[in-house]
Amino acid sequence: MIKNILSTLGGVENYGIISIFLFFTVFVTAVLWAVFQRRALVRRMETLPLDGGEVTKRDSRNE
Repeated sequence: MIKNILSTLGGVENYGIISIFLFFTVFVTAVLWAVFQRRALVRRMETLPLDGGEVTKRDSRNE
């Protein structure tokens, strides 16, 4: 049934190419975002799950 539906759609062979392109675009963007973050922001973010809910002084440059 799925094979019949997919065979009647025009351009179905392009869906694989588009999905791989989108995946790698998002992946590369996320890696570049992580690499170019400020050290102070990274240090603050890495302690977020362990801070116990206390309000800490924020660095206004990273917001």
